[in-house]
Amino acid sequence: MTMNNLSSIAQTGVLRAAINTGNRALVQVDGDRLGGVSPALAHRLAAKLGVQLETVVYSGAGKVFADADADIWDVAFLAIDATRAKRISFTRPYHVIEATYAVRTDSKIKDVDEADREGVRILTSTGSAYDMHLSANLTFAELEHSGTPTESFQEFKDGRCDLVAGVRASLDRFFGDDPAFRVLPGVLTRVEQAMVLPGQGNAAIAALDAFVAEAIEDGFVAQELGR
Repeated sequence: MTMNNLSSIAQTGVLRAAINTGNRALVQVDGDRLGGVSPALAHRLAAKLGVQLETVVYSGAGKVFADADADIWDVAFLAIDATRAKRISFTRPYHVIEATYAVRTDSKIKDVDEADREGVRILTSTGSAYDMHLSANLTFAELEHSGTPTESFQEFKDGRCDLVAGVRASLDRFFGDDPAFRVLPGVLTRVEQAMVLPGQGNAAIAALDAFVAEAIEDGFVAQELGR
């Protein structure tokens, strides 16, 4: 690993890591504490660089990406997407997660493949990876947008739209104990999660990719995902 390139990520002497709490598969909030694989990787990177970690907390991936040019964060954790690649640089994925839908229990829709039809309204979190997938691939259903994943889930629970899209783990946590809703089997899209740097073709991305590869190979990522 080229340490000089890796060190250039935290030029101020502090590593500002954007953490998206909207993705419960990767980040768990316990009071003031941020758990999960993404915060753990941020701590590991700060320790490797020998700098203090400063977490910049966001409630949705779209908001993280919107700040890519604002010099607010040095490193972030986002789904790999060709549109986003015009403004940020990605490492290899450190985890792949599934997105699906939640529906009301009395819905006639039983599987993900049955959702894209005329008269169906689908709610999604603005700027999320599954929002981008739906925007590019829906043919018949109408797509509506909300703010963060949690906001979209709550709006759906309050009666908006026929389905709501989300990361399976987040949908399970939000709707799993409510008999009025069910999470659909099947996969809407598989989302490859990576560490990212601001700017297309960032010179330090190869060094950060090597950091991610090391964290995968030595079992760190699997250990954090298993907690």
